[in-house]
Amino acid sequence: MTEILEPGKASQSTLNGTRIVPEQVPTAAPKKRILLNAFDMFTVGHMSHGQWRNPKDKASTKRRDLTYWTNLAKLLEKGDINALFLADSYGRIDVYKGSAETAMRSGIHWPMGDPAVPITAMAAVTERLGFAITSSTSFEKPYVLAKRLSTLDHLTKGRIGWNVVTSFQASAFKAVGIDQIPHDLRYEIADEYLQVLYKLWESSWADDALVEDRENENYADFDKIRTIHHHGKHFKVDAPHILDPSPQRTPFLFQAGASSAGMDFAARHAEGVFVSAYSPAMLAPRVKEIRAKAAAAGRDPKSIKIFASLTPIIGATAEEANEKYQDALKYASPEAGLAFFSGNSGIDLSQYDLDTEIKPTDDGIDARIQSIIDTFKYTGTEIPSWTPRNIGKMISLGHNGHVPVGTPEQVADKLEEWIDVADVDGFNLGYIITPESFEDIVNLLVPELRKRGRYAPLGESGTMRERVYGAGQSKLRNDHPASKFKWANYKEDVDDS
Repeated sequence: MTEILEPGKASQSTLNGTRIVPEQVPTAAPKKRILLNAFDMFTVGHMSHGQWRNPKDKASTKRRDLTYWTNLAKLLEKGDINALFLADSYGRIDVYKGSAETAMRSGIHWPMGDPAVPITAMAAVTERLGFAITSSTSFEKPYVLAKRLSTLDHLTKGRIGWNVVTSFQASAFKAVGIDQIPHDLRYEIADEYLQVLYKLWESSWADDALVEDRENENYADFDKIRTIHHHGKHFKVDAPHILDPSPQRTPFLFQAGASSAGMDFAARHAEGVFVSAYSPAMLAPRVKEIRAKAAAAGRDPKSIKIFASLTPIIGATAEEANEKYQDALKYASPEAGLAFFSGNSGIDLSQYDLDTEIKPTDDGIDARIQSIIDTFKYTGTEIPSWTPRNIGKMISLGHNGHVPVGTPEQVADKLEEWIDVADVDGFNLGYIITPESFEDIVNLLVPELRKRGRYAPLGESGTMRERVYGAGQSKLRNDHPASKFKWANYKEDVDDS
């Protein structure tokens, strides 16, 4: 008689009264799932500069035609992509040659639309795709942002994430009309900003405060709506949250700081961290540090999902992939790459000879910009030397992230290498041309990852947080520091200074 076993249970039998337990066959550990976000921006040139000149690219339609966004959303949902991650900026890129001319001529983050505007249209044509938008803690009051993000979370049925940025561009501060805030002070302000938002989102309304009792004319229970009295160093709020709790209450929180202060902030607040590097070996120490800081803050370090920036070029065959790569090189703009790098780093690369190697100890390098220092310290086969000529070429395709070129199998191998070596959880995938690059991700890469047992089940649904942590986890995890602000836990202290 054949014994039918439960999974992982060994068969037992006897011989002359002695029980024989055969050697247990170890069960293979499940493969780590790879999370994919599509990475875009409400602008012509996002991650790969000069590609808008390619007749096949449709990036110029973003600011003119809402169907660009609705069609993209439907495509990404077809591929069970976790979220569409939309970057944003308020300033112009004007460090290179002391002018914004190169950026404006090359379409580098110029012109720029508001990423929140197309969200509801995209949500209306999808059911599962999440949307993560960037908004700065430096440029608007927390009460205002709380209302906007709660509204979006309601209308999308819990599919909203917020990329928390503090903003660094001098041109953005000038545009908004406030003095530029020093780096570490920006994060101090952002800490208090998040505290205000947690109070509004998590502790202002009880779960059952919205009654909607028609018979007794009681729409909302006044006794279960708490007025927040926050009197801090940077913000003062005396009001309840103006909107009832959304499906997630607090939207899924992303953050992308690479400095020491930024990583400290991410360890305290972020659920998803966006990072970039040219190789997994270059990135691994930073990932390890973020997880260690999270553990020190009392959080499960594995609960922080880390997304690396990649811009894959995929073909059905290696020859097709190489043709696409050569086509991308034809339209790539190295000078635009120099302008973008200069704008992000604050270093005007036009002051250097094109073939002069730049070192982290050079006088023109600001030691406070840790991510730039780390970049210039790294050497490897991917980068012959850090000269302006090489920087311009590299940044022109995929910014400061890896650009794997190959078949779906070859690109999937690369993603698995990054997962294994750098301990990341997923990727923000940029495009060379749109929508073709995203079509290749959905039609070629996703089936390969799914075949390898590395990808989301077909038609997986839920809030953005549930898509990351599992069904039932639509609210913040209990080990997140904001949990102390939940309605049942929070006891208000008006003196928050």
